[in-house]
Amino acid sequence: MTQQWYVIHTLSGQEQKVRDALERRVVLDNLEDKVTQVLIPFEKVSEVKGGKKIITQRKFWPGYVFVKMEYMDKAFYLVNETPGVIGFVGKTMPPQPVTDEEITAVLSQIEEKQEKVKPKVLFSVGESVKVTDGPFASMTGLVETVDPDKGKMTVRVSIFGRETPVELEYWQVEKN
Repeated sequence: MTQQWYVIHTLSGQEQKVRDALERRVVLDNLEDKVTQVLIPFEKVSEVKGGKKIITQRKFWPGYVFVKMEYMDKAFYLVNETPGVIGFVGKTMPPQPVTDEEITAVLSQIEEKQEKVKPKVLFSVGESVKVTDGPFASMTGLVETVDPDKGKMTVRVSIFGRETPVELEYWQVEKN
């Protein structure tokens, strides 16, 4: 039999524990050749905490984990009986694997998102923001342009009584 990808539904917030427990159980039951990969798709997100820019991970599909396995009763029960697992996605028995097209799209999305860091907070043109870092710190201004791919924006601030556009990175401002 060939290996295919399946989606399992987990308790929300338990994805990492499910993955760790499942990987341990696979080794203990000598099923490494039957269950070969457990995947939690995520993207990198930048945010500002305590005045510092940090990069965290955000799950694409909270409550879901992808498992690459050969379908057989022993592997099915091993996955299904792992603490935190609600069950395989779908109502049919045996569960339906994810199609090749779907998993290819998921894997390419993961690869694409790993390369770029996405800002956690998105800004809109015309929105009022406060500058938190750099020479314009503590000034307020209006967002004129936004470039989410670069994580930059142009903010119009008042300097010496003149409205001046300033290019800033997302982490240098916060919503007013």
